[in-house]
Amino acid sequence: MRYLAFAALLVALTGGAAAQTSGVERLYVLDCGDAHAPDQSRWSPGVNVGKPIDITDNCYLIHHKQGWMLWDTGVPDAVAAMTQPAPGGIPWHRAKTLAAQIASIGVQPGDIKYVGISHTHGDHVGNVDLFPTATVLIQKAEYEWAFASANKPFSASHPVEQLNGDRDVFGDGSVMIISTPGHTPGHESLMVNLPKTGWLLLSGDVAHFQDNYDNRRVPAGNVDKEKSVASMGHVADLVAKYHAQFWINHDAAQTARTRHAPEFYD
Repeated sequence: MRYLAFAALLVALTGGAAAQTSGVERLYVLDCGDAHAPDQSRWSPGVNVGKPIDITDNCYLIHHKQGWMLWDTGVPDAVAAMTQPAPGGIPWHRAKTLAAQIASIGVQPGDIKYVGISHTHGDHVGNVDLFPTATVLIQKAEYEWAFASANKPFSASHPVEQLNGDRDVFGDGSVMIISTPGHTPGHESLMVNLPKTGWLLLSGDVAHFQDNYDNRRVPAGNVDKEKSVASMGHVADLVAKYHAQFWINHDAAQTARTRHAPEFYD
């Protein structure tokens, strides 16, 4: 009886998923693009109008005992060969291809079991088709919205699992897709539990910069302001519950403080 009481207390204090042994062994931060944007008010309406800002774009390679998962695929690798920034609203460029970075770790495209994508904007899905055998994990609402467009985010023949809300990717609570709509109809974020590092919450584009997150600012281009604010609140609740680090994908200052591949978090 005493043992059962202690076990119940442990679960109550830590949360059921957090009390489990993590199946995740390593997480690599990959350089998936960077840009010097001319006007940061694109993401913070009415604030810092006309003020330029450096932004980053990260991908994350996760090794679980059951296989490899890639979270987001970044700006297209073809941008690495360009002598000038890629044309478009954001002048993206990249110093290293995604293919070269995973190869330097000893991973081949065919080794990737899952590709999870936070959403289908071009700086997050630029290299999905480099992994033709991987199953793409995407919200059904996002898939239907993106593939209704004339510009498809990746090949329609790609293996896909369309989700309806949260998903325990490997079934042990260590890698959790969290539904966080608002930026796009089916935006999602990722929680990862590492044995030594603990919980990380990878933001996708729930917020683009720490200051925007702290002040709950919603970019004008988001599809739903109310859902965007609700998703930021949901993320904040999860960060508090799991004592998680909140990694904001496009925040250059935060990115500069993280270890990049071939270094890793365990």
